[in-house]
Amino acid sequence: MDDDLKAIVICADDYGLSMGVCDAIEALIERGRLSATGAMTGLPSWRRRAGDFRALVAAHPADVGLHFTLTGQKPLSPARDLAKDGRLPDIGALIVRALSGNLPREAIRDELRAQLDAFEDHWGAPPDFLDGHQHAHALPGIRSIVIEELSARYPGHPIWVRNCTEPAAWARRRRLGWRKAMVVGTLAAGGAQMARKAGFAVNDSFRGLYGFTPEPPYREVFRASLSGPGERILVHCHPGMVDEDLARLDPLLEPRERELAYLGSDSCGEDLMAAGVRAARFRETDRSVRQG
Repeated sequence: MDDDLKAIVICADDYGLSMGVCDAIEALIERGRLSATGAMTGLPSWRRRAGDFRALVAAHPADVGLHFTLTGQKPLSPARDLAKDGRLPDIGALIVRALSGNLPREAIRDELRAQLDAFEDHWGAPPDFLDGHQHAHALPGIRSIVIEELSARYPGHPIWVRNCTEPAAWARRRRLGWRKAMVVGTLAAGGAQMARKAGFAVNDSFRGLYGFTPEPPYREVFRASLSGPGERILVHCHPGMVDEDLARLDPLLEPRERELAYLGSDSCGEDLMAAGVRAARFRETDRSVRQG
């Protein structure tokens, strides 16, 4: 029975990026392979799909959060001193500004508010969680804004926040993607403690990082993500169907289709069962969350 399996969160990033990405994520939620997704609310596909998606999630429960976007796309706010020529910066430029303490804090705050507004306007409720496109929400200077705004906007609401770090020994044990995990974890260091101190729940294990290359096969990446310690385990992924909008908006193409093919396959179901885990909402992931 499913109740005998360990509950882990399997979360797809980038809902709303394109219609093909929305189609892929919805199909995997219906099949029970995903239990969460983060929405890019500044993009047209979010506005087009949110109403029908809410009905799907009512029938197939999953956490739906804000995939806070500060890179690569058009902003919803003026984004003064952040966007250039109507486009948010590349992640590399944002990291440099974050590490140098040279971020336009009010522009970031305004953009976060605009994206939260767009979530609520089309979803009719607050997000279940917040994470960030390319993990930007966890960068120094940005994470404090996120925690401040969520605390002020949703007092008492049980939002969880993605933690992009985990103990180095856990990442090394999986072998695949552990160097990338160390880089992301270093940039995000301190974010989980800040979120916990403010009263937000966070995952204690962050998995699914890899180089988006054909080798090793995505099945190996995913299977490695299913084993190891941790109570609140989060495996993130990027399934999608490549369409014209996706090709225009984002450079990550073929890896999305490889992930979709595996996650929708019988092999994925067999691997989940063999590992003794199931896709579950965050509140199911450990006893303290379930009792809360």
